[in-house]
Amino acid sequence: MTNVRIGVMHDRDWDPEGLPDFARRAEALGVNDLWVVEDLGWNGGVSAAAVALGATHRLRVGIGIAPAPLRSPALLAMELATLARVFPGRLVAGIGHGVREWMAQVGVAPRSPLALLEETITSVRALLRGERVTVTGREVQLDGVKLVHPPAEVPPVVAGVVRPRSLELSGRVADGTLVAEGHGPRDLEHIRELTAKGATGDHTLTVFAFACVGDDPEEVARTLHPHTEGHGAWLGRPQEEVFTVSGDATRAADGIRELAAAGADTVVLRFVGEDPLGQLEAVLGAWHAPSV
Repeated sequence: MTNVRIGVMHDRDWDPEGLPDFARRAEALGVNDLWVVEDLGWNGGVSAAAVALGATHRLRVGIGIAPAPLRSPALLAMELATLARVFPGRLVAGIGHGVREWMAQVGVAPRSPLALLEETITSVRALLRGERVTVTGREVQLDGVKLVHPPAEVPPVVAGVVRPRSLELSGRVADGTLVAEGHGPRDLEHIRELTAKGATGDHTLTVFAFACVGDDPEEVARTLHPHTEGHGAWLGRPQEEVFTVSGDATRAADGIRELAAAGADTVVLRFVGEDPLGQLEAVLGAWHAPSV
């Protein structure tokens, strides 16, 4: 549990021009990871990752997540390889189904989301390993594609998925699974069981979590309310069952420990409310405080 990585999300609603300074300040606070978001109409995930990597020196940067329907596996592998060669060991690539309604909105909704995700992840990983790839799949078609400049250090490719069949697929074809906000320790135990059905080696678990840190419980609850309400509806669970890392700094740090004890290798905090970096600093201070 002590080896868990702590990350911070640069929220999709924040202006992209603020990303370089946010990344530098997060790195100075000692956080392990910074994750950027790719949702339709917001920021590009690969370009945002490049900005964050270029602004920092040691931070690992995660793309959470590139929707498979929007990305040719060949082009995505080319983009990831470029970043991985320039910033070796500092990239994690997340790939997911994409929101079905958004994919339909731009005319790329696949016939089989599961087949597309599996064929995309399998192809991208093989291309990043420097292999010549031919695929005649249900959704992906590649004919002898090979990267001229594959990365010397292949970045992990993780699947951002929620449903049981997708979680089993992730265990089978990806280096790890990225779990959406709202999932708590009991959820992680079940997710571990599903990914383990197909996993043949080490399979990491990265967990996004809404976070709000403050000494006034009522203010924290008010700040979180619109986020947990909307996300609860998306997850199909009552709002009060949406897990958050929240409360005063000590309680928030305990929330990270709960996720780590349930199997999270990385916990990425998605801060809501004022002064997200101040909140991050408070949590990290409590996290590193000596036990009494």
